[in-house]
Amino acid sequence: MKDCNSCHKTKERSEEEYKRLINRLNRIEGQIRGIKGMLEKNAYCTDIIMQVAAATAALNSFNKELLSSHISTCVADDIKAGKKETLDDLLSTLQKLIK
Repeated sequence: MKDCNSCHKTKERSEEEYKRLINRLNRIEGQIRGIKGMLEKNAYCTDIIMQVAAATAALNSFNKELLSSHISTCVADDIKAGKKETLDDLLSTLQKLIK
């Protein structure tokens, strides 16, 4: 059986990147709580749908930022180190995102 430390990859992020991503997630979390509140208060369907669309756009924006960072750091570093399997991993990730 593999050691747990070797089962999952990790990434050290700069404090700035970490704070930026956490701030985005906190805003998204607030949007989701707001949507839940709207549902609990019997808000009109299209009003809820518009808020869900805004939350979806915020998640997509988060994904774009994280993917950009991933490509410019993790993927670039692995390719420089000769780890060609990283491209397969990236392509697999992109295929899942584009569904």
